[in-house]
Amino acid sequence: MSERFDSRKGDVFPFSPSRSTSRPVPVVSFDRKELALILNVYGRKVAAGEWRDYALDFGRERAMFSIYQRTSERPLFVVEKNPRLARRQGQYMVVGSDGRVLKRGHELASVLRVLDPQLHVVR
Repeated sequence: MSERFDSRKGDVFPFSPSRSTSRPVPVVSFDRKELALILNVYGRKVAAGEWRDYALDFGRERAMFSIYQRTSERPLFVVEKNPRLARRQGQYMVVGSDGRVLKRGHELASVLRVLDPQLHVVR
C-alpha cells in the first residue's frame, strides 16, 4: 500500500516518493574496460594465493574496488575512481591498508602496476 496517515487530521494521503519527480542520482562506476584491467590483476593474485576476496562500492562521488586477503578483515588495497580529480591528479588511485596513497594517475593501467609489478632481470 502506498498511502500514509496524517495523525494530526486523521486523513490518509497517497504516498508518492520524492524520487519519482526528481532526476535519478548519478552514480560513479567502473566501465567494462576498467573492470577488465582490475580483474586481470586480481585473477593473477588469486591464482598465486595472495588475495581471496573483493568488494565493489559505487557512490555519488567515487567508485571503489576493495581487495581482501581474508574476508573478515580490512581491505589490503582499494582501487578508487574519483572523476572529480580527473583534471588534477588523476581520477584513479590505489590506497594501501594503512590509508596511504600508493599510486595516483590518469591511466588505470599505470596505476595498477603498483599492485602487480612486472619483474625484470637486472644485469
